[in-house]
Amino acid sequence: MPATLEVVDLGHRFTEKPVLSGVSFHLDEGQIGCLLGPSGCGKTTVLRLIAGFDAPREGEIRLAGERVGAPGHALPPEERKIGMVFQDYALFPHLTIARNIAFGLRHLDAGARAARVAAMLETVGLAGRADAYPHELSGGQQQRVALARALAPRPRMLLLDEPFSNLDVELREKLALEVRDILKQEGITALLVTHDQHEAFAMADVIGVMNHGAIQQWDTPYNLYHQPANRFVANFVGQGVLLPGHVLNSREVEIELGVLEGHIPTDCDETGGCAHCDKGCHVEVLIRPDDIIHDDASPMLAQVERKAFRGSDFLYTLRLPGGGRVLAQVDSHHNHALGERIGIRLGIDHVVAFRT
Repeated sequence: MPATLEVVDLGHRFTEKPVLSGVSFHLDEGQIGCLLGPSGCGKTTVLRLIAGFDAPREGEIRLAGERVGAPGHALPPEERKIGMVFQDYALFPHLTIARNIAFGLRHLDAGARAARVAAMLETVGLAGRADAYPHELSGGQQQRVALARALAPRPRMLLLDEPFSNLDVELREKLALEVRDILKQEGITALLVTHDQHEAFAMADVIGVMNHGAIQQWDTPYNLYHQPANRFVANFVGQGVLLPGHVLNSREVEIELGVLEGHIPTDCDETGGCAHCDKGCHVEVLIRPDDIIHDDASPMLAQVERKAFRGSDFLYTLRLPGGGRVLAQVDSHHNHALGERIGIRLGIDHVVAFRT
């Protein structure tokens, strides 16, 4: 069975300057994907091409094996059976919630339409609000209505364009998890576009990190965090710092904090790996806040330069004896003063190194 969505070597430009180049990925049935990246990276353009609002200049788009987009060939949006959820909800203010959800169900008879609306209201947790109007609902409730309206016609896939950006920060991740549960319950293949990694991690099975019109890495959230393909992904996903180091052999790299053991990624030299690296090959090693463990018994000391209280933990910026800085995620019971020296040790399971 073909993938629900296949994007192959997609390229596009609006003027002479390309906005997309060589974009390829696929989503299997029921999989939730995400295009994650900064503003202007091309992620919304990919969404528009998949939806059929624009035709690609290069490459092709296939839905369930059917070619729907290619140079000189673009199936109209209404024939693609794709649902859309926008950041501004796009609800009709003069229609009730029930009538908003029923908008795309005019092909059904009255009884079937009413049954589908009732089922979708139940699915999104708004069974008692059928006769309400959009302005009577909260932002999160309005977004659930927009989701119900998009899912009601049973599309073969769903596209979500920055769907939570108008909501409070505290609500975004919560709603992202709720939407994920709904999509999994309905068995819907979906593609989310966002610049917020917390939304992406909460919702997606697989994520493509984009920059300058290209996908830098298409991978699981876990691998993006622990095994970033390049510096851009390492810097964009999660927090961390790059410390200078040098390779001792194919399994060891030395930094100011000590010798790290593990697979040395192939990016750290030009030969495709450090198996043939001479001792002294210079690299930068990614250190995440969760790689630094607070340990009062450790002889290795670092000075607290900054601290950010985050409820369950502090995010400390620590100055190392040699002048380097690292971030440390420390339980909030350990409330250390600025300037204080605290014991730390390394707890690194994944060595991420880039050649300098």
